[in-house]
Amino acid sequence: MVRENLYEPYTIAYKTLDEGPKEAHQHNFFELVYIVAGTGIQCINQNQFEYHENHMFLITPDDCHSFAIQTTTTFFFLRFNDIYLKDGGLPPASIQKLEFILQNANHRPGCILKNQTDKQLVRPMIDALVREYVNRDIYNRELIQQLINTLIIVVARNIAKYQELDVSERTEQKAMDILHYIQANIYEPEKLRTEHLSERFNTSTAYLGRYFKLHAGETMQHYIASYKTKLIAHRLQFSDKRINEIASEFNFTDESHLNKFFKKQSGHSPREYRERMRQAEWAGA
Repeated sequence: MVRENLYEPYTIAYKTLDEGPKEAHQHNFFELVYIVAGTGIQCINQNQFEYHENHMFLITPDDCHSFAIQTTTTFFFLRFNDIYLKDGGLPPASIQKLEFILQNANHRPGCILKNQTDKQLVRPMIDALVREYVNRDIYNRELIQQLINTLIIVVARNIAKYQELDVSERTEQKAMDILHYIQANIYEPEKLRTEHLSERFNTSTAYLGRYFKLHAGETMQHYIASYKTKLIAHRLQFSDKRINEIASEFNFTDESHLNKFFKKQSGHSPREYRERMRQAEWAGA
């Protein structure tokens, strides 16, 4: 299988194609694919989705994907790596929101723009990015970076709101609000205690757990532990942070506490997991 690399923090491409790559491929970077015009089939990790104008897909590292063009398609591609995530000029508080994007590989792929208002917002941003990238006018680099950051945050918001629930007209807003609140406060354990959540959402402690499981499909404790584990795993794989720094970030009492938690959830100690991921990267390089 073809594996593509990215040798700069980000790239932008704007292409009109009559046929897509004949072979599925993988990346070592993130890729946002926006359909400017055209129709076809997008395949991500063996799941197929019909695409059309104004659809946007997120391809994360190690996703296997390809597309079959049915009618001539104009694509916008934004590719960026973890270097851009760390050094792209986003405020520190916003960087944590990007963790929502990194979780998308663990959920059903498809068009990530589920908020109708955001769909209307994204198209002008894409058009502006293309203009700035092509024209190369004064301050275009600064404008491009601001537009990219805004686009990433919009994507993060959509994933944060909808990634765990089957969103339909029957989905209660409170369920999505609880899920979003947990994700936004995953670094602050005190805010995730049942008593605090019950008070925050004006729901009894006895009912809150049943309500969450009904709408999210798993217990709240299991979801919080799983989500935190995925974020820690990402830190171990894609950052150079020391284990004790990660423990501090997630408010564990110490490194030993983090080791115990992570091994219970993943079956490996943090150091073992980091070593396994690095060996896998070297083997695939």
